[in-house]
Amino acid sequence: MNLKDIHSVYFIGIGGIGMSALARYFKFVGKEVAGYDRTPTPITDGLIENGISVHFEDDIDLVSDTFKHPDTLVVYTPAVPSKHTEYQYYKTSGFNLKKRSEVLGIITKDSFCLAVAGTHGKTTTSSILAHLLKECDLPMTAFLGGISEDFNSNFVLDGTEYSVVEADEFDRSFLRLTPTIACVTSMDADHLDIYGTKEELEHSFREFVDRIKPNGKLFVRKGLPLEGITFGIEDGADYRMENIKIEHGAYIFDIVTPSEVIKNVKFNKPGRHNLLNGLAAFAMAVQTGCPPHRLAEALATFKGVQRRFSYQIKEKGFVFIDDYAHHPTEISAVHQAIREMHAGERVTVIFQPHLFSRTQDFADDFAASLSDFDEIILLDIYPAREEPIEGVTSQWLLDKIENPNKKLIAKSELLGEVKNCKTGVLVALGAGDIGLEVPKIKKELSYAH
Repeated sequence: MNLKDIHSVYFIGIGGIGMSALARYFKFVGKEVAGYDRTPTPITDGLIENGISVHFEDDIDLVSDTFKHPDTLVVYTPAVPSKHTEYQYYKTSGFNLKKRSEVLGIITKDSFCLAVAGTHGKTTTSSILAHLLKECDLPMTAFLGGISEDFNSNFVLDGTEYSVVEADEFDRSFLRLTPTIACVTSMDADHLDIYGTKEELEHSFREFVDRIKPNGKLFVRKGLPLEGITFGIEDGADYRMENIKIEHGAYIFDIVTPSEVIKNVKFNKPGRHNLLNGLAAFAMAVQTGCPPHRLAEALATFKGVQRRFSYQIKEKGFVFIDDYAHHPTEISAVHQAIREMHAGERVTVIFQPHLFSRTQDFADDFAASLSDFDEIILLDIYPAREEPIEGVTSQWLLDKIENPNKKLIAKSELLGEVKNCKTGVLVALGAGDIGLEVPKIKKELSYAH
């Protein structure tokens, strides 16, 4: 497929974080762009402001004739059900239909592509990486899986020589990429609805590694079962952080590289998991030829990613944090960060489980990670693309949590519940629509505190 021959691009599921970044890219390079999504969101509002036509009913009559021309590229997300009317129209009418991951692979294949893979940390690592390359004035395009607070966007276009992408293991999407520099942050079991077993997931990561260009490089977190340049914290890795201190809510540390030691580097995002994300981005950025000392200085100015340990309220005596964590390992990482940065405070967690299959696969691990908080408020499972699984409910998960300070509530009761929050820290976790509740909670609590 030659992108030069395409005049119009239509997106089925345009409001997704990855899809919207692609839509912005095609609009930027001068293509006609439109799309469908289920519901209006701040992301679709932003696309419409950009001059992209978006509608919210599955009705092919709402699609203008421009996007029924045979040279239209149709991009769809795996989350779209096969019975979707517009999808069926394009599929049966002989259009060029491609998954988001395939299009991303085509756009980035001729660039110096830096791809971040892993079951956790992709969005934060790739956002830090984009920030570092921007600070070094490199001509790059970045497709991010979250809204970077440095760019206020999930898409950056300052040139096409370099590209930063998330290599997503869901639906084996990352096997469409051909990176120059790749990184694997983690390989915990996840997406078992796709892979079936942890072994099959690991096999897919090895296939991804095999797609690195000749003379390319792989960075892996020390301890993962892959051969590559290692990164870690005080563990003898090739790139590592040592002498870590916390001063005024920020980390100060030394970075040891294979060739030098950079002392007193500062990084403002809480949590050891975020330190590892920062180090991975730093190590990858070094491969572009940017001076390491300049990159280390740029780490200090990274602002963050929306819904990744985002402080919504930060006052003396009370903080409210929002995070995308939706896997037991991620929940534990958020817990560690809170205990380190807010030692001695009681912590209430609000958690919305994401997917029936994931809840079923990791129920005991979810229960264990949630039990570590002082108080637990559980919401119903967000189904996303799935039908219910008999017996898999939030009540079933709640019963497994070994902590007496727990309750299950309807989402409609959430604002009334948080008004009575007496703990010093409140944290909202989940990958579903809990993010849409966060501004309402913040507004409610801003009056109370």
